[in-house]
Amino acid sequence: MSHPEQNLLAARDKKIKSHHQERLAVVYVRQSSVHQVQHHQESTQLQYGLVAQAERLGWPTERILVIDDDLGFSGSSSEKRLGFQRLLSEVALGHVGVILGVEMSRLARSCKDWYQLLELCALFDTLISDLDGLYDPSSYNDRLLLGLKGTMSEAELHVLRQRMWQGALQKARRGELLSKGPVGYVRSADELVFDPDEQAQGVVRTIFDQFERLGTMHAVLRHLVAEGIRMPVRPSSGPNKGQLEWRRPNQTAIQNMLTHPVYAGAYVFGRSCQSQKRKQQKGPSRLSRNEWLVLLRDRFPAYISWSQYEENQERLEQNRSIISSRGSVRQGRALLAGMLVCGRCGYRLRTQYGGSNSRPSYQCSARSSLYADPVCQRLKAQPLDDEVVRLAMLALQPSALAVSCQVASDFHEQREASQTLWSQKLERATYEAERAARQYHAVEPENRLVARTLELAWEEKLRSQRELEEQYERFLQERPKSLSNEDQERIKGLAANVPALWTAASTTDVDRKEILREIIDHVVIDVEGKSEWVEARIHWAGGHQTYTRFRRPVGQLSKLSTGTQLMQYLKELLDSKISAPQIANKLNEEGFLTPRGLPFNESRVRMLMLRYGLRTTKKSSYQNSCPLNENEWYITELTQKLQVKYGKIHQWIKDGKINARKADDGRWIITADEAKCRELTAPPSPRRFPGPKTKNTKGKNKT
Repeated sequence: MSHPEQNLLAARDKKIKSHHQERLAVVYVRQSSVHQVQHHQESTQLQYGLVAQAERLGWPTERILVIDDDLGFSGSSSEKRLGFQRLLSEVALGHVGVILGVEMSRLARSCKDWYQLLELCALFDTLISDLDGLYDPSSYNDRLLLGLKGTMSEAELHVLRQRMWQGALQKARRGELLSKGPVGYVRSADELVFDPDEQAQGVVRTIFDQFERLGTMHAVLRHLVAEGIRMPVRPSSGPNKGQLEWRRPNQTAIQNMLTHPVYAGAYVFGRSCQSQKRKQQKGPSRLSRNEWLVLLRDRFPAYISWSQYEENQERLEQNRSIISSRGSVRQGRALLAGMLVCGRCGYRLRTQYGGSNSRPSYQCSARSSLYADPVCQRLKAQPLDDEVVRLAMLALQPSALAVSCQVASDFHEQREASQTLWSQKLERATYEAERAARQYHAVEPENRLVARTLELAWEEKLRSQRELEEQYERFLQERPKSLSNEDQERIKGLAANVPALWTAASTTDVDRKEILREIIDHVVIDVEGKSEWVEARIHWAGGHQTYTRFRRPVGQLSKLSTGTQLMQYLKELLDSKISAPQIANKLNEEGFLTPRGLPFNESRVRMLMLRYGLRTTKKSSYQNSCPLNENEWYITELTQKLQVKYGKIHQWIKDGKINARKADDGRWIITADEAKCRELTAPPSPRRFPGPKTKNTKGKNKT
């Protein structure tokens, strides 16, 4: 008899009581991983052998319970270990007399879970047994020894993890720690190489080319869906492990490709981490580039250059909808959304749409949202957009020929890329059909069970090939193979006339925004107080800057920088006893404008006089300026006679209901006799609405 067995038999007489044997003996079996379950079977058999040890301690076979639900789960936590949770429940119910395990690390490698088990065992008088002896958790000496064993078990887990981590990190620093290859790559020993399938490589290059041209991930996704392009995937597990499959494109896959540095030929280790606070999250959190553990450039074959990779990351960062980024291009009439920077606080201006016509406006409300400060500045979008577009048109005119050549070149490259992908699809479909035919012809004619299955597979491949050829024919009909000479001349003509192309009906607001973002980095604006003047500094994409100062419409005369001088000059003109049209001419000669930025006319002068309570001192002076004939009236006199508003007379003149002419001083002279006056003031005749239709039904009353 071995020494441990002698200790157990000796402890049985001292610690095992009759009430212990009346309860269950639980044998707990656990392995840390599926690999250990499959390849370390000696340890598993040793744990199952504890059933015989429980029998030697005096428990009958029918009173021995084996809990092996946790095979393949780590003992670092009890969250996913259903077997350990079941063990705790049985102990808490008083059903367990003894727990048997090979060693304490099989039960738990966390002090939190270990001491929870010890507390329950001490409370419900449950013994614990391993290969070294039998312990009573309610005994001080045994409790001290069990606590020490639990601490050593947790420390051992830390040492194992640290040893494995240092080994993996050392291998990663050499660039040899590789997992499966991403889309477009396959793993070959300790290297990543291009996928040998040319179509898979073509799809990857198409995704990067389209992102460079379109600028957003969702736009690339829409392009792939419109062109019928699928993503090449080689599964890392399952029945088709390592075989090329074509799956539906999705935004997550495109994002992984655009953000992974391996496509620029770099090896990276430690791009993400799974923190203890985020164990409930679905995936690990990404780290910034300065937190990566290993970065080895020019390690693998690359689809793009490192500079292009960095440009893509900057573009993705700018596409985010946050205050510090200008965001992606969206629908809406505001052409400078996301590109405006406040000249006072440095935050980006936000775009708002409101009103009956959804007129856009820009306002700096970042400090208002962050610190409850007043809004820095706000202005309507239309005047600012018009000024920036005017300067952008001037900047684009010298490059008109280059633009036309670039458009033709881009069109040709896109056609070539699409043609290549279609050729590869057709070649693959032809190969699959020929392979199915060879398999069918290779089977013995007598083996009809297999021949019928291969025949159906052959017919399916032929049908897929025929459908793909039909789709290709439709593709050629919808999109011509190349640009004709007439098309090229038309492109050059449109590029030379950039304003006409800008205002064309086929040009959308999204197209205009894309053009502005290509040539403008950002625009810094500063409204001069609450006045009509706005200062703007345009930062072009090449690093140059352009300063401009322009007017914007305001709602009140008091907000005009020249409002005080305008009112003083208007009063002087009124004191000189001249007519409203003459006042309008004087104001225009001096360069005054309305708050809306419009020149003055008679109606605007009178509206200004009415709003601020200004009147001429002598009206008789107007009557002497132009003699009136019989049945002729000035508008002021006719409004008093007919008791109508001033605007009503102007509406009649505009609609042609009354005859009118302009005097030398610009005033309207209206011809209206008594009959015409009665006609104009006659109340409108009441409208007659048709009554309800009657329905005759045989045998029923009329309604």
